[in-house]
Amino acid sequence: MENFGFLEKIDKDPGNLIKALQAVQGLYGFVSDDAVRAVSDYFQIPAAEVEGVLTFYAQFKRVKPGRFKIAVCDGTACHIKGAPQIRQWISAELGIGPGETDKDGLFSLEVVACLGCCSLAPVMSINGRVYGKLDRKGVSRILKEYAAK
Repeated sequence: MENFGFLEKIDKDPGNLIKALQAVQGLYGFVSDDAVRAVSDYFQIPAAEVEGVLTFYAQFKRVKPGRFKIAVCDGTACHIKGAPQIRQWISAELGIGPGETDKDGLFSLEVVACLGCCSLAPVMSINGRVYGKLDRKGVSRILKEYAAK
């Protein structure tokens, strides 16, 4: 079970709710049910209010991310050059969709607006390392390399 003692460093003003949730996610990579209860208790607000903030802001993750975080760019250049197919290939190979983590806890997948590498389109990143000019064979090879780590 997680330890939420670090919340004591944050003023109990409910206006600091987002700051607290960012701290939780920064430490654990996501906001667990235990974290929702701890934050709710700390700020003395209903858990439903905490959930409301979590679901309103896309930055918050409620699912524990995989060891390898895949981000598929879907900016204009990548979209035109095949980003939807890249995402479909990854989904088919790993059995997960955007916002999900595979059953082994190795991979999580998200689609992002832009990775800033338009000249390499289509691109994806894994834990921040960018891979460009992707095709099906390249995607498969990269995923197999990470799975073997």
